[in-house]
Amino acid sequence: MTRIDRRILLLGGAATAGALAIPSLASAKAPNPFTLGVASGEPDTESVVLWTRLASSPLDSDGHGGMSTKDVSVQWQVATTEKFSTIVAHGTVTAHHRDAHAVHVVAGGLKPGHVYYYRFKAKGHVSPVGRTRTTPALDTYGGTLRMAFASCSHYEAGYFTAYRRMAQDHPDVILHLGDYIYEAGVGKNAVRTHAGKAEIVSLASYRRRYAQYHTDADLKAAHAAAPWLVIPDDHEVENNYAGMIRANDKPALTTAEWKKRRAAAYQAYYENMPLRPRSKPDGNSIRLYRRLRWGKLVTFHMLDTRQFRTNQPCGDEWKVCGAADAASQTMTGATQEKWLLDGLAQRYGRWDVLAQQILFARWFDEQGGGYMDSWDGYRAARARLQQGWRNRNVRNPVVLTGDTHRAWANDLKANYAEPNSAVIGTELACTSITSDGNGNGNETAPYAAENPHIRWYSERRGYTLASVTPTEMRADFRTIDSVSKKDAAVHTRKSFIIHDGRPGITKA
Repeated sequence: MTRIDRRILLLGGAATAGALAIPSLASAKAPNPFTLGVASGEPDTESVVLWTRLASSPLDSDGHGGMSTKDVSVQWQVATTEKFSTIVAHGTVTAHHRDAHAVHVVAGGLKPGHVYYYRFKAKGHVSPVGRTRTTPALDTYGGTLRMAFASCSHYEAGYFTAYRRMAQDHPDVILHLGDYIYEAGVGKNAVRTHAGKAEIVSLASYRRRYAQYHTDADLKAAHAAAPWLVIPDDHEVENNYAGMIRANDKPALTTAEWKKRRAAAYQAYYENMPLRPRSKPDGNSIRLYRRLRWGKLVTFHMLDTRQFRTNQPCGDEWKVCGAADAASQTMTGATQEKWLLDGLAQRYGRWDVLAQQILFARWFDEQGGGYMDSWDGYRAARARLQQGWRNRNVRNPVVLTGDTHRAWANDLKANYAEPNSAVIGTELACTSITSDGNGNGNETAPYAAENPHIRWYSERRGYTLASVTPTEMRADFRTIDSVSKKDAAVHTRKSFIIHDGRPGITKA
């Protein structure tokens, strides 16, 4: 059993005098409500969000996980050791029926740059233990940052072994870049099956889908290993939607029904993610773009590329499309674009990391066609953003990307049409956890000759692990042999270095 596994399974531990005592399981009468595990997220220098959601029967079709309509009192503890010998914060919070018995505790009064352990107690049961940490003080670099990032975890496509391997890499923070769940009903040739045959559209069905994903032991391991920063893409709502515009007409929905579906999806996303209360949705809107500082080392700019975008200019497929050059096409909306550029101008950290969902670098075929659901469908917006960080003398812009079910290491160019144009940034795109199945050994990107700035490409499954210091960012692309079988091995397939002040990819 690994060290992380022991942390996840740990239940007991003595409390210090005067602190909140958590009883043993011997007196437990009610069914265990902690079937969905625990999570933390959104750390800052003195606080972190602690999350759990009570569900004694997680796959019940009403979306309430077997819980009654009664609200439930939940106790929580934060300690400096995994045995809970020194408890530094504790309290009680109410898990409300109206929120599917999810809780979001902002545990404060913590020290910068410290590791902590946390747990919950409710209905005579004690939760698994999670490991979390605060960010370094804002005037320090805080040592090497180990961050993992991942996307596209389709339950039916395979086992979440990559999450387990990610936990075993002991990251300081994990970023999930979208498609945490998939909204479709039961598919063909599934490795394992979604609960519910039809595509999810109601609040109850979204809640049950998240519950099914949270019951996965490998995903629970990753959540318990480190704090998460999360941002959704499209499958948390509906494939390839753009703002208030649907990309698909099945199932058939009226405008009112679509608005209700989008609101339900946002509510369920908040209920099931370790987000701060400021991200709690308000009907059809949810505040997801935000900024997090990791001392003087990294500033994370978490972007929302779905809620405010204009519709894909020529549909959501691969096309030659002159309309993608229109200045009116926006991926982020004007308000978020200004917020991002204003934040980049501050140059808070040595590295500015744009954490977002879809392929940023150009990827054209020989006719000039590109994928319209990516930044190639919003070329003027991409150009404004790239010129914006150049105008603001951003030292180390790095874009993190999910979505494509492929791994990429890309140079970002001032002018993609000119091979000798200046390299002005770097893109690291992770592959999927499971989506598209096992993948294969192909490492030649389609249309590679037309896109020399694509420095590496892979169709394996896995995640990316990055180590960040003031002088360099090292990216290790970690790949899984198989997702159709449990417990596959993980390998570092390729490693790259980004040097401070020198944008672009260098082979490690």
